[in-house]
Amino acid sequence: MIKHMTTPLTQSQALALQAGDQVLLSGVIYTARDAAHKRLVALIEKGEELPFDVKDQIIYYVGPTPAKPGHVFGSGGPTTSGRMDAYAKALMQLGLRGMIGKGYRQDHVKQAIMDYQSIYFGAIGGAGAYIGQCIQSCEVIAFEDLGPEAIRRLVVKDLPLTVVIDCYGHDLYEMGRSQYLKEHNHDNS
Repeated sequence: MIKHMTTPLTQSQALALQAGDQVLLSGVIYTARDAAHKRLVALIEKGEELPFDVKDQIIYYVGPTPAKPGHVFGSGGPTTSGRMDAYAKALMQLGLRGMIGKGYRQDHVKQAIMDYQSIYFGAIGGAGAYIGQCIQSCEVIAFEDLGPEAIRRLVVKDLPLTVVIDCYGHDLYEMGRSQYLKEHNHDNS
C-alpha cells in the first residue's frame, strides 16, 4: 500500500513508517549535499542560526542540473547518502526528521536515526528526470555560491520514495539481503 504524506514530517508520522513502506510525499522539502552540510554544521558549531529551521523537515541529498526553459527544476536524482554521514547526527539533534538519498548509511547514522526518531528515505537513482517532474517550485535560499549544491526550498507533489531505514532501526537493504540469503540457502539445501 502506498502512503500519501505531507510535510512537515512529524514525530507521529515518522513512528508510523516502516522500512519498505512506499510513500508519495507532498509539501516543502530542502536540498543539501556535502558542501552545504559542511557549512550547516559549521554554523551549528558556532552557535549561529541556520538558513531554515530543520525541525520536522526533510533534506533531499541532490544537486540538480539546470532547469530547462519552462521548468522549475532540472534533473534531480539522489546523491549517495554516505557523503552526508559525518554531518547527519548534528542536524537530527536539532529535529531534522527525514533524509532522502540513495545507498547505505553508517552504523552511527542508523543509531542517530533511532535516537532522534528520524527516517531515511530512498529515491530512485537514475530517475532524476521523473523526480524533477514532481517538483512544483524551487527557490535557492542559502549558499548560492555553491551552484547546484546551494540549499533550495522545494515544493513537491507525490514524490515517490521508499522508507529505507525507519526510526526503529530496520534497514530495508539489510532486510533484502537477509531475505535473499534465506531463499538462496534454501535452494541449495
